[in-house]
Amino acid sequence: MGRGKLRIYLGAAPGVGKTYAMLSEAHRRVERGTDCVVAFVEPHDRPRTEVLLHGLEQIRRSELTYRGSAFTEMDVDAVLARRPAVALVDELAHTNIPGSRNAKRWQDVEALLAAGVDVISTVNIQHLESLGDVVESITGVRQQETVPDEVVRRADQIELVDMSPQALRRRMAHGNVYTPDKVDAALSNYFRPGNLTALRELALLWLADRVDEYLQQYRGEHNISSTWQARERIVVGLTGGPEGRTLIRRAARVAAKGSGSEILAVYIARSDGLTSASPKELAVQRTLVEDLGGTFHHVIGDDVPSALLEFARGVNATQILLGSSRRKSWQYLLGPGVGATVARESGPDLDVHIVTHDHAGKGRGLPVARGARLGRSRIIAGWLAGVGGPCLLTLLLTSLENGPGLANDVLLFLFLTVVAALLGGLLPALASAAVGSLLLNYYFTPPTHTLDIAEPRNLVAIVIFFAVGVAVASVVDLAARRTHQAARLRAESEILSFLAGSVLRGETALDALLERVRETFAMESVALLERTSDVDPWTCTASAGPRPAQRPDDADVDMPVGDRMALALSGRVLPAEDRRVLAAFAAQAAVVLDRQRLVGEAENARELAEGNRIRTALLAAVSHDLRTPLAGIKAAVSSLRSDDVEWSEEDRAELLEGIENGADRLDHLVGNLLDMSRLQTGTVTPLIRETDLDEVVPMALVSVPADSVQLDIPESLPMVAVDRGLLERAVANIVENAVKYSPTATPVAVGASALGERVELRVADRGRGVPDEAKERIFEPFQRYGDAPRGAGVGLGLAVARGFVESMGGTLTAEDTPGGGMTMVLTLKAVQGHPPADADLPAKVTS
Repeated sequence: MGRGKLRIYLGAAPGVGKTYAMLSEAHRRVERGTDCVVAFVEPHDRPRTEVLLHGLEQIRRSELTYRGSAFTEMDVDAVLARRPAVALVDELAHTNIPGSRNAKRWQDVEALLAAGVDVISTVNIQHLESLGDVVESITGVRQQETVPDEVVRRADQIELVDMSPQALRRRMAHGNVYTPDKVDAALSNYFRPGNLTALRELALLWLADRVDEYLQQYRGEHNISSTWQARERIVVGLTGGPEGRTLIRRAARVAAKGSGSEILAVYIARSDGLTSASPKELAVQRTLVEDLGGTFHHVIGDDVPSALLEFARGVNATQILLGSSRRKSWQYLLGPGVGATVARESGPDLDVHIVTHDHAGKGRGLPVARGARLGRSRIIAGWLAGVGGPCLLTLLLTSLENGPGLANDVLLFLFLTVVAALLGGLLPALASAAVGSLLLNYYFTPPTHTLDIAEPRNLVAIVIFFAVGVAVASVVDLAARRTHQAARLRAESEILSFLAGSVLRGETALDALLERVRETFAMESVALLERTSDVDPWTCTASAGPRPAQRPDDADVDMPVGDRMALALSGRVLPAEDRRVLAAFAAQAAVVLDRQRLVGEAENARELAEGNRIRTALLAAVSHDLRTPLAGIKAAVSSLRSDDVEWSEEDRAELLEGIENGADRLDHLVGNLLDMSRLQTGTVTPLIRETDLDEVVPMALVSVPADSVQLDIPESLPMVAVDRGLLERAVANIVENAVKYSPTATPVAVGASALGERVELRVADRGRGVPDEAKERIFEPFQRYGDAPRGAGVGLGLAVARGFVESMGGTLTAEDTPGGGMTMVLTLKAVQGHPPADADLPAKVTS
């Protein structure tokens, strides 16, 4: 059975009508005879939404108990057993109650899709994982319930449910979204016009990217190469030179003028060996492009203008941005240059911008890696000068009545041979010498128009001419080869120096190393292959580039690394002279892979050691600290049950109080143990909401004597984004620890203040204090400072408090109290510009 199809209704904020649109679509499908059921829909007590549920089959929900409360979740097994054609699943980003089949609802949806059930779901833009930081900066609320972007992008259909901010606020004011008692707080906090406008723009831009993916897919399927100017795409042509940074920044300024513009930087590498650009400069430019929100692309092509235009049309670009040529004026005699060629061949669908820079017209300099290897244009020019030049010179000289004489004729032909050697190397020069000798003999050496030579001196002149031509050609060719070898050795030394430096620095980015191999050798893809034995199949450990080889035999170049590892390169056959550098890369890749595995094994060993340490400490705590209150409770109960003693009412009350105190102590110890277990396993999921500290801190002080704490929480403090339950537990542990170590007659000072974008809660005691070297150690599990009595606890209070605070995005540190003692500083993020809201209205809104 095939995979089901996913349709998502995307909204900018709660209340825009996603669930309403989903239920309306369900009614349309039911009317057409489609088997459609409601797997989970949350109407949020909205009458119009509840009306649409009538007439639709609803799958029963599973009931779960968590922390003493009953909850209902979607029953995935029941939906799979019912096996409808279409299932409605609301709130895709919802986090399921612990004990459910999956942790997140989108995972439930994946199970339905894998079973062949079509799913219609809803999600708000603020719940996309990649937009979490952006939404938090806009609204001041960090969304804890998120869904990976890729889950939503894989949907077969995404429909935007749009509504203007003014219309949504009117809908809320009419009571169609929240109950009347929560409307005012919501309108003045999360649902402010600015927030809604920004969220709406986020939704539109994100969906525009998704539409663009559909457009690219359609253009590829129908082989459409012309540009469709649906949105601005700016291609920046890079040469690896110093002007690249100027071009990238200029492109970013151009893109900023139009919303939704995209920057694509591209470097064209030739396919004839090591690339000519500086790898270090290309790496810097790649980082700059990515920092400015663009993408970097590496393309192979011998004809740079054609490759650049082909890339631009392939990505549906609208503009190409190039730098002014660094060539000197005389170099334009060799051709118009890349910029002029691209501008001439771009056509009417592409705008070409030429940007000036500080390096324009100052010369390109010698390439770093390509050396002085003669190019195709120089070789053609050498053959033209070596063969065509003597013929033209012969026509010119024979047309003259009185020629310059045989000696001067030899010098003129020798000049053409030197030119051919300088331009084309050895073969054109040899051809020029041979052709020139024949022409001199036939047309200018008596007797003319024959190949005979009457005078010996003329024979000597022609022989010397030929010898000089061959000698000059050999010297020029040798110089070119030596220059090329020197340039290659220079490039290789830079690459080997880079590899040696990466070893010394301990760099372990295997993907970055393989990408460096791909760019250095101008390959399409690079893969590091490995197998466990000689008969086992190869597996791809890491790769860079599209369609990496899965076996060494499938690659164009393979470099063995030991007996069971190989580096496979696809794209072209590599010259033998490049394999020496490739071998160094392969060895480094093996070292990096081994280092990554050793780091992973060391981390696993550390976790196992930490687990063993905690288990040992837990056994010690259970063996003594937990037995102490149990022994007191048992002694008190045994005394009360004793028949040979007549207890007075005062004695009976005292024994019952001892039982109650022991039970409270035992409950506190077990609670801390459970909380530490949750923190160790990473299952703490705070429910963040806007809260006033003066509502939470007093609730945390109920377990300590009233005269042991001096409280100072100003009412003018800004609200903080916290989980009220976790904050209360953290503050209670901190205060109890401070009271435990503070002198009896000296109360613990608990005060709060606002500092910029954060709020600090300070708990100061007048105890003995803690040395600086032990201030971090007291936050570790099962740590008790000094000579604390064994019955004083298992040493988990501060560890649990720091874990809870950090899970809410805050910090907990220890400082010295002026005059003696220790101060615990709890820092929380303030919700700026938000007046105190109704405590019952959650800041994390879902619909």
